[in-house]
Amino acid sequence: MALVLLSCAWAQAQQYEGVVEKSVALVGNDIIMLSEIESEAQMMRARGLTVDKSARCEILENFLVSKLFLTQAKLDSLVANDAQVSAMLEQRINEVMMTLGGEQKTEEYFGKPLYKLRQEWREVLTDQSLIQEMQRNVASNIPKITPRDVKKYCEETPAEDLPMVSTKYRIRQIGLYPDKEAAELAVKEQLIDLRERIVAGEKFSTLARLYSQDPGSMSKGGELGMASKSVFWPAFSDAAMSLKVGQVSQIVETPDGFHIIQLIEREGDMFNARHILIKPQYTSEDRERAFRRLDSIRNLVVLDSLTFADAARSFSEEKHSATSGGLMADEYTGSSYFEKDQLKPADYTVLRNMQEGDVSEPFESLDNEGRNGNTIYKILYLEKVIPAHQANFQEDYNTLLDEVNNKNAMKAIDKFIEEKQKSTYIVIDPLFRGCDFQREGWIK
Repeated sequence: MALVLLSCAWAQAQQYEGVVEKSVALVGNDIIMLSEIESEAQMMRARGLTVDKSARCEILENFLVSKLFLTQAKLDSLVANDAQVSAMLEQRINEVMMTLGGEQKTEEYFGKPLYKLRQEWREVLTDQSLIQEMQRNVASNIPKITPRDVKKYCEETPAEDLPMVSTKYRIRQIGLYPDKEAAELAVKEQLIDLRERIVAGEKFSTLARLYSQDPGSMSKGGELGMASKSVFWPAFSDAAMSLKVGQVSQIVETPDGFHIIQLIEREGDMFNARHILIKPQYTSEDRERAFRRLDSIRNLVVLDSLTFADAARSFSEEKHSATSGGLMADEYTGSSYFEKDQLKPADYTVLRNMQEGDVSEPFESLDNEGRNGNTIYKILYLEKVIPAHQANFQEDYNTLLDEVNNKNAMKAIDKFIEEKQKSTYIVIDPLFRGCDFQREGWIK
């Protein structure tokens, strides 16, 4: 389907055929070629985006802005971040090959061997790195923001235009897991049986449709599609890459559950495989046992025999929060405040009816392991709620500081572009003179 859409989209570019090597703009001593515009348009189509005339105008304007920053970056002898460039290059290659279906189809689509695409994309991404470094330099030259500046921003900005701060919750939890050992044994026995049936002649794809618990692939017979090995858990990738085409793996455990894998195709560091995923299933007895224990712990807390934090340290099996007295924290930022969208749906369903200081009844939820999480039984303690509100100086200084810094940085970048537009010789071909550019000053 993706290739059909890409082919249809290419028809929109017919008016540009025959002039691909035409220069369409001159920025100082730098020429922008139509082939560069088309190359970026082709990349957008590879990502499933629609490319029309206005999109090409936007691409050209991005090139014009980039040339202004790139010229200054070279004058200032800035150096690209090679590690960042390499990481972005691999991400781009993996993304494109996953969309198009592997190395061969990527080469056919772009009409170039992969090594040539690597060279071209590395040059583009190196320039991007220099441009970003130059933009950071421009933004870093703005005066340091003081509390007085932030307060002035608050006073001069209409209240409705100040940032909206969402409701935030500070929460502690106590979590207990069901009997994993028995449930995992049952899963392994089921997968061993399925593997034996496949080896005996039954179709892997048929059994995947019947038994797999991966919602993204079960309807496709367990097929995952051509993708980079880096997309999957290392244990999954290692097992798949070690197989011969058609061979079925032994049981593989990942944070998502337990799998058996059948290799369909392998190409470099990419592969296409089928898998059957089965997760441990727990009984009503597991749930009742955990709920009884959580009820006992809750009673100790409610009767003031034990603080919730001490109870979490003593009884919680949720390893990420137990040592901090059950205090939940964002694994990326370290913040102990959560907005609604950052919480598990089951957690928020319970939390929304609680008041500060309440301890919830036991309920079933998911932890943060794997892509979807594992079953866990919980009680929550709502320590503090910060209601949704317009940002104010007293309570949201950091939020407002970030807002002022971002606005000033954007003003500095806009000023840089305006000054360079005036001092740089810029010519745009009539082919693009009808463009409705976002910025004025390109056509003189």
